[in-house]
Amino acid sequence: MQLRSTDPDGRELILSCGVALHHCVVALASLGWQAKVNRFPDPKDRCHLATIGVQPLVPDQADVALAAAIPRRRTDRRAYSCWPVPGGDIALMAARAARGGVMLRQVSALDRMKAIVAQAVLDHVTDEEYLRELTIWSGRYGSVAGVPARNEPPSDPSAPIPGRLFAGPGLSQPSDVLPADDGAAILALGTETDDRLARLRAGEAASIVLLTATAMGLACCPITEPLEIAKTRDAVRAEVFGAGGYPQMLLRVGWAPINADPLPPTPRRELSQVVEWPEELLRQRC
Repeated sequence: MQLRSTDPDGRELILSCGVALHHCVVALASLGWQAKVNRFPDPKDRCHLATIGVQPLVPDQADVALAAAIPRRRTDRRAYSCWPVPGGDIALMAARAARGGVMLRQVSALDRMKAIVAQAVLDHVTDEEYLRELTIWSGRYGSVAGVPARNEPPSDPSAPIPGRLFAGPGLSQPSDVLPADDGAAILALGTETDDRLARLRAGEAASIVLLTATAMGLACCPITEPLEIAKTRDAVRAEVFGAGGYPQMLLRVGWAPINADPLPPTPRRELSQVVEWPEELLRQRC
């Protein structure tokens, strides 16, 4: 589902489809099937993002570890501990993203990035259509879509990178954790071009980075708000990639405080609502 005010050109929608596509590839690999992905197979149908063919595969340890991370992965918007993320962990995430032609760079100038993110937050709070949309897909209790209140902490402007101002936040920060002590690494995923294929690939790379982080025991949180507004996205591009790339997603990665409560999973739609089975396959199942 595209959020027209938050994601007017559908860039984040394609990113999310790329994440789902890669999750599928990982799950298949863990079950003994190698996926061959054909991206944008039909030039006449721009909504047909990919087809997947499979052949037998003996899964390796990495396949199993990444698949095991899928149900454990959470978007943790809370403050993280002061422990730094090892450079070797970031290098592994970057290497895995690069296999799909996607760049991963660590943001070093956090003060400048904080100013860019804060500007995006300010621009959004003066956008009535965005705020109306935000109240529909966040801060709800018992909803089957969007971000529920139990997964939203209040946004703290003193945090190294301010979070989105969600409607009705209901998640508490861990006790004795100061936002200023947050030792998260800020990572940027970028592509050389900004077409639909590049965006799909970026979503796939986001998936492998998030699953790799989860498998390592790291907490993670995508940051998309500054990339939803043209001028702040341009500012992120100039800050991180220059003329060499287009930012597609920012990620906070770090260690959750040892006293942080486990996050509940966000709701998911029923499989029947998102998967359509061909008639002949349904007949074979009967």
